[in-house]
Amino acid sequence: MRDALSSLTTRGRTFLAAGTTTVVCGLVLGQWAMIQLGLLAALVPLCAAATVGRAPTRLTLHREVTPRLVTAGQSAAVRLHLEHDGRLPSGTLLLEEVVPYALGERPRFVVDDARGAWQRDLTYTVRPEVRGHHVVGPLTMRVTDPFGMVELGRTFHTTAPLVATPRTYSLSGQGPARAWAGSGHSRPRSFSVGQAEDVTVRDYQQGDDVRRIHWPSSARTGELMVRREEQPWQARTVIVLDSRSGAHRGRGAASSFETAVSITASLALHLTDAGHELQVATAAGLLPLPPTSDQPFGARIADVLEQLAGVGLDPFERLDTTWVREVPNGTRVVAVLGAAASEDREALARIERLDPAPSALVLDVDAWHSGRAREGAAGDPSSRVRVLTGHRWRAASLGPRDDLDAIWQQVCR
Repeated sequence: MRDALSSLTTRGRTFLAAGTTTVVCGLVLGQWAMIQLGLLAALVPLCAAATVGRAPTRLTLHREVTPRLVTAGQSAAVRLHLEHDGRLPSGTLLLEEVVPYALGERPRFVVDDARGAWQRDLTYTVRPEVRGHHVVGPLTMRVTDPFGMVELGRTFHTTAPLVATPRTYSLSGQGPARAWAGSGHSRPRSFSVGQAEDVTVRDYQQGDDVRRIHWPSSARTGELMVRREEQPWQARTVIVLDSRSGAHRGRGAASSFETAVSITASLALHLTDAGHELQVATAAGLLPLPPTSDQPFGARIADVLEQLAGVGLDPFERLDTTWVREVPNGTRVVAVLGAAASEDREALARIERLDPAPSALVLDVDAWHSGRAREGAAGDPSSRVRVLTGHRWRAASLGPRDDLDAIWQQVCR
């Protein structure tokens, strides 16, 4: 009741004040008719407050977001299923869904004469313009009486997640992306110890084709040995995203960092389609794999894109390359780099020990800030590309107006 009285609308407060004043005047003047009129005017908002306050709307809410994972700029549908038990009356319901600013305006709904038992399905769409992990909800509800005297607020505390992944660009399937994805016919499977002759044969078993007997190994061991089935070679790649705040320019969706994230997502899609197992490393190290992943090295592309949706700038001055010790030998590296720092040479040297011919896309970050690069500056991408290519990197610079696919093909050559 206290909440209802504090939720009186302007109309309700006016009726209550006018009714009280009329009753006082009627008592002073001895006019019974004025007292009756004042009591009637004052009782209307009080009865409305008692009805709304003592008869709360008993609603259950189920929220469903489809799909839960979308690309930034695409739409997702949100369905609200409301159910009223009908045990207590309710008036008009004013519903408002709380959504982040990045998802658009807050949707509003009106349910008239919400009395008795009923079910309603309310739908609306959201369109995340920026990547990130967003939260849809909660739903706020205002209950009003038929006379508009009281407006009581309620809030459902349930929410639903929505993940907006980075925008991606289409890349063609030429160059090293196709060459790395071998199938075992042109590349042998790498082993940590022993010679190929030792690890590609096994003991003869009853039923094996005699044409598969490996006579040199049989003569050396004194037992019949047969060649193993040829096993497919699985390409592995680590995409290095330079996430240092000092390595990028610009703000918001038009910054060089957001472009770097989109490039990383595009490379992840492209390399996954080519059969790669991949992980992403930032300035803070490897992005963690989800607990549900049963893959020893790589992750599903949906997991990678979801990780990239939450990547932010890091305050570090150096690239963390301790992950080099955690990945298998023969892993390829593709780096998306920002402005250079004096400490980069040591980190890049560690990567070169893992991959003798790594690839790099060097962003012309000054072009995102001033529209053109400063020749000879420390962050000049052309000078950095020359340094990288001098250390056996396949590198090219990329500006905000350059075609990513064309630059990628240049790196692949």
